[in-house]
Amino acid sequence: MKFGVIITTYNSPAWLEKVLWGYENQTDKDFTVVIADDGSGKETKTLIESFKQRNKLNIVHVWHEDDGFQKTVILNKAIQQTDCDYLLFTDGDCIPRGDTIAVHKKESQKGFYCSAAYFKLSMNVSHKITESDIKSGKAFDYKWLQQNGLPKTNKALKLTVKSFLQRLLNTVTPAKTTWNGANSSAFKEDILSVNGFDERMQYGGLDRELGERMNNKGIKGKQIRYSTICLHLDHKRGYESPEIWAKNKAIRDLVKLQKLTWSHYGIKK
Repeated sequence: MKFGVIITTYNSPAWLEKVLWGYENQTDKDFTVVIADDGSGKETKTLIESFKQRNKLNIVHVWHEDDGFQKTVILNKAIQQTDCDYLLFTDGDCIPRGDTIAVHKKESQKGFYCSAAYFKLSMNVSHKITESDIKSGKAFDYKWLQQNGLPKTNKALKLTVKSFLQRLLNTVTPAKTTWNGANSSAFKEDILSVNGFDERMQYGGLDRELGERMNNKGIKGKQIRYSTICLHLDHKRGYESPEIWAKNKAIRDLVKLQKLTWSHYGIKK
């Protein structure tokens, strides 16, 4: 099974660098990194080229010109341009723990997609994390994060739970199993079977809408939120608005009401 990671990014090279450090330090090295670039400038391209020269990752850079927030469009292009059988989807602000690839491979199962977790960081901690912190695993230590300025949170269990409790907590958690753009994976053929991402969707629920169509198709979510996690670096969101949220909600409501499995605004037009 060829395994690929699709990472979305847009003009955030400092955060993307930390994310790529995370993928360089995976316990399982057998995967391809596909960077779905929504129109970034030269600084991001230069960073990606520098990582290619490090020769620790097999990187494919899929780019299109900047035309505003077009994440779904670049994601569909990335899906089409990879020959991987199984795909993990994440963002260029999400640092993976060292077991991320291994866990998603282990949990992959026909008829299911995997929904893992992310842990939000404050801005000051986001800036402090270095390559050595990621390589050593300190960045994923809750006590270390607190010592470096992270406020207390009731979400810490996702970081601190031990392996023997992970499967139990995956089963009993009240959190819904949904497709999230930070840490979800599926077989490429299952994503193609629902025609990929709906390109009308902009920020606000675009990832969940894909999962909802897969659910309607009979491809169910598998909860692995306590099995592996990524650190979500803080950032501003200048691309959201009430109007966009309302538009996206209307699309999702129709998907649920009519139990749609196919988007006519996806990969195949």
